[in-house]
Amino acid sequence: MIEGTEIVTMYEHVATITAQMLNAAKERDWEKLSSLEDDCTKEVERIRAHDFVTPLTPELRQRKVRVIQQILADDRQIRDITEPWMAELQQLMRSSSTSLKLNKTYAV
Repeated sequence: MIEGTEIVTMYEHVATITAQMLNAAKERDWEKLSSLEDDCTKEVERIRAHDFVTPLTPELRQRKVRVIQQILADDRQIRDITEPWMAELQQLMRSSSTSLKLNKTYAV
């Protein structure tokens, strides 16, 4: 069985990755953000494999809660940055698609 400190360290690693994701989102470095999302997903899967069987001391539980709160706060900021950009991209794609259809329809 994995130790409680190891589980919390895994959560802290995820927090580090989400902080890097936030920086990538702020820089609009979408490729880096996507790569970091993949890394984060892998780390979360590792946690899921062990977290349910590892008892934590009250101190470790509190540390884990603080780390999760930071992860969620970073995630919210990432969404605040990416959601408007995704809406812009979606609108641009719609406009582009409409333009292509009009060109096909009325091309001479």
